[in-house]
Amino acid sequence: SHICKENLALRACINPDLIHVIPNAVDTTKFRPPQQAMQSHSDIINVVIITRMAFRKGIHLAVKVIPVICAKYEHVHFIIGGDGPTKSLLHAMLAEYEFLRDRVELLGAVPHIRVRDVLIRGHIFLNCSLTESFCIAILEAACCGLYVVATDVGGVREVLPSYMCSLCALDPTDIAQKLDDVIRCKKYNSDLKTRYEWYAFLRNAYSWQSVAMRTEQVYLKALQTTKETNVLYRMKKYYDIGPLLGKVLVLLVLIDWLLLQFWQWVFPEQSIEKA
Repeated sequence: SHICKENLALRACINPDLIHVIPNAVDTTKFRPPQQAMQSHSDIINVVIITRMAFRKGIHLAVKVIPVICAKYEHVHFIIGGDGPTKSLLHAMLAEYEFLRDRVELLGAVPHIRVRDVLIRGHIFLNCSLTESFCIAILEAACCGLYVVATDVGGVREVLPSYMCSLCALDPTDIAQKLDDVIRCKKYNSDLKTRYEWYAFLRNAYSWQSVAMRTEQVYLKALQTTKETNVLYRMKKYYDIGPLLGKVLVLLVLIDWLLLQFWQWVFPEQSIEKA
């Protein structure tokens, strides 16, 4: 993402013009809307969460949102897939709120090959991550036709157009409010035609062919660039990284260069048989 590019440029003191942003690709042959609209005898709305149960994935925020939404809307259910250390927070939530036991389905770890099967059961995809560089999970969900509610962190806002998602702050109250707005205004209630229009847009924007082509162009540009071999030039670049780290890196480069000169003297390039 461009946010990741800015962070890298600032932290590593790299010229931003040398950093190329290429998005992740999604396999749209695997992640696509269902061929037929789901037939349901009820007005149940399924909110899907599929994530690693790690702290940075924001499960501690989700457990504060789920009871609020389920208390307000009796027809909203949650389908949660994933495993990890913070899964215990979900079990604690179910133990505290008994009325959620029939409305929150914990799937545990979901193999990637079965992720689409879970996604197409849902109407809304919820992502509560604290940090994200790109978040391919929301892209896969949108390809399957789900409306996305996600925390506005990192490069998340660069992934989907505004009509496919709602962004919220890292606050359970705001997450619940945005999710409430989506349910109340029925933003998730798109017909099959609209879902396939979304799918076609994302398929063109994030196809493996497009990403591979852009990656190839970066490599070709790098091959055409003249490489600076002067060791003093390299040492100057490393020195500018920082007052302490820069000096350490300069010392490492100097040692590396001296070792190279030694081994070139011991084993001259002309004496080495080419493969």
